This record gives sequence, C-alpha cells and structure tokens, in this order.
Amino acid sequence: MLLLYVLGAAALLLMGWLLWRYWQERQYRRRPYVAPAYNNWAQHQLPTEQPLHRVALLGDPGAVATDGTDPILNLLESWQQETGPAGTVIILGDNVYPTGMPAPEHPGRAAAEARFNSLLATLGRFAGNVVLLSGNHDWNKGRPDGWEYLRRQEAYVREHLPKAHYLPVDGHPGPVTLQLTDGLLLIVLNTQWWVQTGPRPAADAKEPFRELRRLLEANRHQRVVVAGHHPLYSNALHGGKFTAKQHVFPLTTVHKQAYVPLPVIGSLLPLYRRVVGAAEDMAHPRYRKMRRRLLRVLQDFPGVIYAAGHDHNLQYFNYKEGHYLVSGSGSKTAFVQKGGRATFVHEYKGFFSLDVYAQGETWLRTLEPAQSEVFRLRLEPKVPVVPASLPSLTALTQLPQSSG
Repeated sequence: MLLLYVLGAAALLLMGWLLWRYWQERQYRRRPYVAPAYNNWAQHQLPTEQPLHRVALLGDPGAVATDGTDPILNLLESWQQETGPAGTVIILGDNVYPTGMPAPEHPGRAAAEARFNSLLATLGRFAGNVVLLSGNHDWNKGRPDGWEYLRRQEAYVREHLPKAHYLPVDGHPGPVTLQLTDGLLLIVLNTQWWVQTGPRPAADAKEPFRELRRLLEANRHQRVVVAGHHPLYSNALHGGKFTAKQHVFPLTTVHKQAYVPLPVIGSLLPLYRRVVGAAEDMAHPRYRKMRRRLLRVLQDFPGVIYAAGHDHNLQYFNYKEGHYLVSGSGSKTAFVQKGGRATFVHEYKGFFSLDVYAQGETWLRTLEPAQSEVFRLRLEPKVPVVPASLPSLTALTQLPQSSG
C-alpha cells in the first residue's frame, strides 16, 4: 500500500511539473528570446558602408514548397539580389527530406527531385558563391546505405548546378577550405561522417581535428567560419530539450499528429534521448565524442564562428569567446527552449546572415519572412582584413583507414 501511495505521489508531482512547464512554454514559444545582457541590441546600428562580403547560413531546407510560394526561398532570393556577387550562400545540410536522393526507380524520387530542384533553381540565380553540405537526412537518415544516397545527391548537384561547391567531396570528413574574400575563410567539416553507420570513405577519425587545428593556427589573422551540419550547443530536440506535450504524447517527436497519450511512461523517451541519445542526438556516444574533440579545438581560437543546422530553429550562443550558430529552420520549425547558455533563440523559419566589413567588423543578422529584424549583434573580436594566405580550395580526402 505504501508503494502505491509513493507511486501516486510521484505521478502527481510529475503531472504538476508538466503543467507548470506547459504554462511556461506558452509564455515564450515562437517568440524571439534574447538574453537580458543583450536586450539593447536594437540600439546598435550597422555600419553605413556596404559589407565587404555577406554569408547566408541556411540549414535544413529539404521540405521547401515547390510551387514558388515558399517563404524561405523567396527571402533567400531577396537576400541574393541585395547581396550580388560579393556573397556566399552556405546550405548546412538536410537538403532533401525525408531521406536524401533515392535511386531513380524509387517511388519517392520524383518528390525528392521536385523539392531539390526548387532549392537549386533559387541558388542558380545567385551571382556569388554557393556551398552545400550534407546532413544526416542526405545520408538516408544515417542508415548503412547512406553513402550511396550522398553520392547520388552530390552527382545531381554537379549536373544541375555545376558552379556550386558540394563539400567535402564524396562524403569525406574534411576539413576543406574556401577563401571567400580577403580576410574571410570558410572551413567545412562533414560531421555526419563521425556518426554514420555502414560504408563511408576511409579516414583517420582523429586526423581531421589535428588538421583543423593547423588551419586555425595558420589563419589567426582573418575571420574564420567553420560549417558543419551538427550543432555543438543546442536548446532544442537534439540537445535533449523536450516540450511538456512530448512527455505526455512522446510519439509526436516522431510524427506531429501521433497524439497517443502515455503520461509518466512517456517521459522515458525524452529521458532516453537526453541521456543515451539516438544517433542524431548530442547524447549519443559517437556524436558526443565528435563534439568533444571539435570543441577542444575551437575553444583554443577565440572569435571563430561555428555554424550548423540540424535543429529546426534559430539559435546563437556566445560561449568561451566562440560564436555557435544553429540555423536549421529552412523548411521546418520545432521547439527551442529559452535561457541556459543561449544569447538568442527563436522557433521560426529563417536563417542567419553574416555581414563582414572592410574594417574587420562582423555582424550577425537574423532574417525571417514577414518579420522586422528580431536580433542582430556585432561579433567580437574584430579581425583585421589582410590578404589571405591559403589557396582558394584545399580538400583533405586521402586519409588513412581507422576504426576510431
């Protein structure tokens, strides 16, 4: 009898906590959150001169509308026209939902092509640089045949948008570098390589981090943007954050309409994904190891910008003198929790833009359809613009085999 009382009391406490959480979430969901220390962001004005270079960071556009009405593609089109040739669009992976580019005979091939063609057509009208990364969905959601899906997508880009850079080539981990303009270097990592199961290009799992350190050391004189699909900090699903609703209706994390009530028992799924993790979660051992190694390098180089997608929202973290972005709401949105280490979060479609000026200033801007600007910030430290020391493109693709 005592055990029943204890279990009943625990269930009541859990339900009370969930109701309190639900009430809290209702106060801020889908509203922009800015950390109190940055509440005066609107008082800081952009420089009056034109940027030296602009970078659009757009993740997870794989479910865009194909009828010309997609708000993100229209916003990107406007950004491209305003920017002109002095700019770069970086697509941060998950380019085709739900499972990348299937084989030609697959029943989902036509829908995949239609979505991807809409994105590529918009990018094809841009006069500047175009860079595409791959995400877990482009690798058939990390399944063992994912490399085949990745190669099909890369070949499709080469055929339909030959001016674009699909990096790193052939699914290699990288890093690869692209000099965007004087004083601005892009380094691309294929973070899916570390969490992928099944066949993948042969490489030493540790060597990319050693090479990344060498690249960052050689380029302290310029602003560096490191791009990968997987976030290093996140207040959303892949960072182990769940809504109160997902505790009661846990199957909605898989399908938004799966309202099967599983109170109390349903809290086990969020707990599992927070502590153990699916392969796409920060808690998963492979992801956790990759993240730890990458942070160990990046935190030795103040001012580096790391940009990712993966979680379907907009997030910015200014932590240990580094800048960490999540820009994954290119076609979907999902819950993001306010507070913690986050400087800014918003559950809304959009993308981040980096505006780099000749005097070394870099501004982060949040761009959203049908919204006035909801956040901008000058990123520190300023980096003096001097001629770049690297060739325009360096790819590390032939690395020794390792099981690490």
